[in-house]
Amino acid sequence: MQKNKQTTAIIAVIIVGLILAVLILNTEKPKPTDEEHEHTGEVMSGENTSEAAPHDDHEHAAQAQEILKGPHGGKLFTKDGYGLEVTIYEQNVAPEFRIYTYQNGKPLDPETSDVSIELQRLGSKAQLFNFVRENDYLKGNATVEEPHSFEAKVTAKHDNKTFQFAYDQVEGRVQMTDKQLTLNSIEVLTAGPASIKSVLNLQGEIKLNADKSVHVVSRVGGIVESVTVNAGDKVKKGQVLASLSSQEIADLRSDLLAAQKRVGLAKSTYVREKQLWEEKISAQQDYLKAEHDLREAEINAQRIHQKLYALGASGSNKGLTQYQIRSPIDGVVTNKKISQGQVVSEVDSLYEISDLSTVWAEMTIYAKDIGTVKVGQKVTIRATAFEAETTGTISYVGALVGEQSRTAMARVVINNANQTWLPGLPVNIELVSDEVKVPLAVSVEGIQTLRDWSVVFGRYGEYFEARPLTLGRRDDKYVEVLSGIQVGDRYAAGNSFLIKADIGKAGASHDH
Repeated sequence: MQKNKQTTAIIAVIIVGLILAVLILNTEKPKPTDEEHEHTGEVMSGENTSEAAPHDDHEHAAQAQEILKGPHGGKLFTKDGYGLEVTIYEQNVAPEFRIYTYQNGKPLDPETSDVSIELQRLGSKAQLFNFVRENDYLKGNATVEEPHSFEAKVTAKHDNKTFQFAYDQVEGRVQMTDKQLTLNSIEVLTAGPASIKSVLNLQGEIKLNADKSVHVVSRVGGIVESVTVNAGDKVKKGQVLASLSSQEIADLRSDLLAAQKRVGLAKSTYVREKQLWEEKISAQQDYLKAEHDLREAEINAQRIHQKLYALGASGSNKGLTQYQIRSPIDGVVTNKKISQGQVVSEVDSLYEISDLSTVWAEMTIYAKDIGTVKVGQKVTIRATAFEAETTGTISYVGALVGEQSRTAMARVVINNANQTWLPGLPVNIELVSDEVKVPLAVSVEGIQTLRDWSVVFGRYGEYFEARPLTLGRRDDKYVEVLSGIQVGDRYAAGNSFLIKADIGKAGASHDH
């Protein structure tokens, strides 16, 4: 019994729900009022009503209407039968306002209308455009600068009535709060004076400092017995590089030994003859001859000793034939042309040893730039293979231009105490040929490309808006601005590409 009552209740609820649904579907929806329509802009015009106070000049109160598209593709405003179409024309001409007028939907002689437009852009003073008749339209008296982003107030006088219309359009603009700037690490700078450096970029290569490089020769002929250093090894002055077995050295040492013995014998004879002469036993001429022979023996021994010294060999009898080749300077072995068992002559170059504490950066100068590069100029040198940078001064500029290459050579001496700059390393050399002060410049980081413009994004309140620029000279830090912004204008510098990306996402239009 109770189960039947529950079933009946459920069925009753379902029936009531169905009846309510039918009633709701059949109820007529209210029609939207005029105030509920969306508008793409404002049209302000005069309107006479019974409740409106009369105006002697026949000006009409402002009222919002939908902006229509006119026959020429512009914005069409109408009121009381009067129509006005605003276009921006830029085919083969600088962008210009062109206005067409209508009466009851038909073209109206533009001569009968007196029109002006006031434009208000972000960060700029209001700009007033006046119009003159040209063919079947009214033409503005100034160029409509890009971007076409502004608030426009149009005033038209016709038939003793004044009509006022207003609209706005946005192009190349994005909103970004200070908090968003911080989160995105966007740097905002102020445009102003700067020093622009005229930079000449040259290609070069690190070379050995020839003034601090030596070629080591044997100075005597012989056979190489041992080699103690190899290319790339660091050596000290006087360090043994290699040992030779030299018959020339052996002969000299034998001659020295014999000469030293003759000196000893001559000295003994001299002492004896001197004593005999002093005792009046021997004649004086015997004493004088003994003295002469001693001097000759000493001179001969000294001559042989000096020859050995000049060859870099000692007079020691230990290792009679041994001759050691030693390093004349502190440095690095940059070339080695000697091996064990090799027969060498006194003129053979066996080693090249270089002091790498300084090196040369040699650069190629094309004929057109020769007059720009001068001794004493500062340069910046950067490695191409890794992150390394140093500065130097041009010490030499070649006076001759190659017949085939049509280039000259210049040289910079680089401090290489840490031996970062190794011979053979290619480098880029940046030379500041001139430096000039300019009244207005922006950071290179702030320059972006938007459409076919070079722009910076000016900061106006919480908005960034593109400002097309005419640019002049530049270096790696600043770009000269000839037109587009003013001294004191703020703009996005570091990470400005993020603003460009946001404008791209917003689908920046070019509405006319």
